[in-house]
Amino acid sequence: MDLTILYRGPLASCDYDCPYCPFAKRRDSRAQLTADRAALERFTAWAAGQRGDRLSLLFTPWGEGLVRSWYRRALVELSRLPHIRRVAIQTNLSCRTDWLDTADLDTLALWCTFHPGQTPYVRFLAKCRDLAARGVRHSVGIVGLPEHLEAARRLREDLPSPVYLWVNAAEGHSYTDAEADRWTALDPLFPYSRRPHRSAGLPCRTGESVISVDGEGTVWRCHFVRSELGNLYDGSYRRALRPRTCPLAVCDCHIGYVHLETLPLYDVFAGGVLERIPAAPPSVPGVPRDG
Repeated sequence: MDLTILYRGPLASCDYDCPYCPFAKRRDSRAQLTADRAALERFTAWAAGQRGDRLSLLFTPWGEGLVRSWYRRALVELSRLPHIRRVAIQTNLSCRTDWLDTADLDTLALWCTFHPGQTPYVRFLAKCRDLAARGVRHSVGIVGLPEHLEAARRLREDLPSPVYLWVNAAEGHSYTDAEADRWTALDPLFPYSRRPHRSAGLPCRTGESVISVDGEGTVWRCHFVRSELGNLYDGSYRRALRPRTCPLAVCDCHIGYVHLETLPLYDVFAGGVLERIPAAPPSVPGVPRDG
């Protein structure tokens, strides 16, 4: 089967302390880091052994994974396996990039976020240009706060033109039409992020071809619907995979609503759903203002 897995282990530490981000700067103890490493290595070994399935893997840690050697090693190892269609991770790009030289860049991709105030702009831009020079598939994004607008405009001007710049609507922030238009000028897909999507009773791929897995191997429908489907390592989750509708009133996060069957985002991001890279330069004039 073709299966997409969003993995989130126990890692809960980040080297940034963005006030708007749930991954706020925290420190994991040595024991916590050891447990996270063991959990990731177990998951990596499981994924490597699933030769009968085609897997697409996105790591969404509650922190910054690529500053840890075991995340870099896992991405490299998984990228080399023929049954892994894509392996990607969300990252603030604070790590070094030379480890990418040993990865299969046809399979590996990065979802990169710029956090103004946490790292110098020139340093982040240099990392992005380094990725482009290495031929690494990546998207670059920013949270759509008013104080980030000039940085976002600067990024769009300075990034290589093929690199997609995405904008996430800030949690709890309402946008006037004029404000939304300014962000849409930078990211034509911003209207999808502007407001939560009504999802109650609507068909979603999560729980059928997309699942979420934690460090214990517990399989959930998605990060936001905490209905347990079984365990990854004993195979019990497979009996629970079936078409499902969403039980929540709304879905307001890209890694959730991208899987709604009522939205066209699998076509928009064909070949790049996990790393948030559109199949073609985005242009969505038909997206309604109410999201």
